[in-house]
Amino acid sequence: MVSAAIQTDTLSAEAERWNRRATPLTAGELISAASADFGDGLVMSSSFGAHSAVMLHLVATHAPKTRVILIDTGYLFPETYRFAEELRQSLSLDIHTFSSPLSAARQEALFGKEWEAGEEGVARYLERNKVEPMQRALRELGARAWMAGLRRGQTAHRRDLPRVGVQDGVIKIHPILEWSTTDVVGYLSDHNLPLHPLVSEGYRSIGDVHSTLPTTPDMDPRAGRLLGKKQECGLHLSAAENRSLKSSGL
Repeated sequence: MVSAAIQTDTLSAEAERWNRRATPLTAGELISAASADFGDGLVMSSSFGAHSAVMLHLVATHAPKTRVILIDTGYLFPETYRFAEELRQSLSLDIHTFSSPLSAARQEALFGKEWEAGEEGVARYLERNKVEPMQRALRELGARAWMAGLRRGQTAHRRDLPRVGVQDGVIKIHPILEWSTTDVVGYLSDHNLPLHPLVSEGYRSIGDVHSTLPTTPDMDPRAGRLLGKKQECGLHLSAAENRSLKSSGL
């Protein structure tokens, strides 16, 4: 039996090889290369947020068989559910939705509104509704590589990410990591892609109904996201980072 340490070292070496390989590749070329290598072991996650149509269109164009993971907390905006369905139909997406085994109503009955219970409550809410469902999605879909549309300019954590790395036992690929907001807006315009409908109401970073506020153009878009000090929902932090966040109350 291969030890966890050997598996981790092997994955890290594979990610480093991919990082070197990815350097000259465009986002579309990287997605195509990943699809050729990982086949049905390649998945992507999407929040179906403000600019999510960019990564979804890239994947639909360059790796159309890729399964798309949507984590449904039970508290997404009605507009988000409708936006996801619109994009599913227009881009022929294969969406797989994962949620906590406990419904939102049952959670509130048992635990209250945990997102209002300080940083520790937020950490418990994120673990139950985002982190665990995502990890289960990766297991059940047999993922070997996971693509996400993270960009360096979004948060401090994302600023230092590699274009290809490792997260919780799978290769993690960020095809548009280096893209600016101008790049994103230009791609949307060039391909006639829709924005999330709430963008027109000032919502520029969109999560759950109870923890998303509109922002003005002079503000950081993530300032409208109220779940925790790190401005991360937990999906894109490693298991160790999430445990540290939960235990430290940061």
